[in-house]
Amino acid sequence: MEDILKISDRVANSQASSTVGIADIVTRLRESGEKVYDFSAARAYEPTPGYIVDEAIKAMRAGDTHQTMARGTTEYRQAIAEKLRRENNIIADPEKEIIATMGVKQGLTICFLALINPGDEVIVEDPCFPSYKQLIHYLGGIPVAVPLNVENRFRWDRDELESRISSKTKAILLNSPQNPTGVVHTVKDLEMIASVAIKHNLYILSDEVYERLTWNGRRHANICNIQGMKERTVTLTSLTKSFSMGGWRIGYVYGPEKIITSLYKLQQHLITSCNSFVQAAAALVFREPATEEVLSYWKEWEKKTLFVSNELNNIPGISCPMPEGAFFVWADIRKLRIPSQKFVESLLREEKVALVHGSSFGENGEGYIRMTCSKTWDDNKRGLERIRKFVERL
Repeated sequence: MEDILKISDRVANSQASSTVGIADIVTRLRESGEKVYDFSAARAYEPTPGYIVDEAIKAMRAGDTHQTMARGTTEYRQAIAEKLRRENNIIADPEKEIIATMGVKQGLTICFLALINPGDEVIVEDPCFPSYKQLIHYLGGIPVAVPLNVENRFRWDRDELESRISSKTKAILLNSPQNPTGVVHTVKDLEMIASVAIKHNLYILSDEVYERLTWNGRRHANICNIQGMKERTVTLTSLTKSFSMGGWRIGYVYGPEKIITSLYKLQQHLITSCNSFVQAAAALVFREPATEEVLSYWKEWEKKTLFVSNELNNIPGISCPMPEGAFFVWADIRKLRIPSQKFVESLLREEKVALVHGSSFGENGEGYIRMTCSKTWDDNKRGLERIRKFVERL
């Protein structure tokens, strides 16, 4: 008799998240009393700034604890529109072109549900954030990886990008600043990708969760500002990274009215709405430029990222250029002649230091490791000392 008591193929044939999985292992080790230096998940060490916490408490005490409109509160969407105008030179209609989400992952989920049919292909970067491929897979799509090669500064080559496009391709998923390489795409980079999308009539999904974390004077650019791209671009972001709000689960999607209308319908059935008091706090964040407290976070993260990259560069066998953005480094360990997964697993077992192996981000990530730098100075220094000791024993 056929066993009907089994899980779906979409889950059985998928992979667990390496970044979340390693962070969970670290949590269990710490709960058992182990001292672990965790540089795996891309999470800030600092607490959410107090003025944001106070605003959420104020909203809760005022009775703002009930479900909101599925699109998000009017106040929150208007604040997002103000942020887009002030920081991104984008004029967005808060009633038609913006929807609140519980972070980028949830936003991507409803975007894929709205845009792809079973069998449709979505172009992704290789290496890329591990959840991208799994989300596409869960929803019946096919992720098609296009390599980011170090020889091209981890940017796409146009010919290689176009060679992966077929009659089934529906969209290109882009991430800038990019996880895990730390690349910040220039307007020239984006113009190439935009021209490919227009030529082949494709959507662009642009994950801009690290948009504020750009280093050495670089500026984030929005692909939707390029001529001909507004009607085919969906932009996603959240407050998880730049405002140290990972546990709040709040973000938004900005895009053409017809897509946002579809997301609104999906939202009604899937989550009803985002948390009311969290939207109240996030509205405060978006209504005004970053405070001095938040700016100090970003300045400190840039210093720490530069420090970590320099220290790793001084370890024989490791090459680690300073990333252009985001608070992690992408270190080349190919000269050590050890698989990246074995390197990470052995380092955690022997030195209690947690990193993420490059192969978890895609086939083209093999030979690299990702290390998050937004920890305490003491943890960064002690962790780097242990990495050096480990490498010297190889």
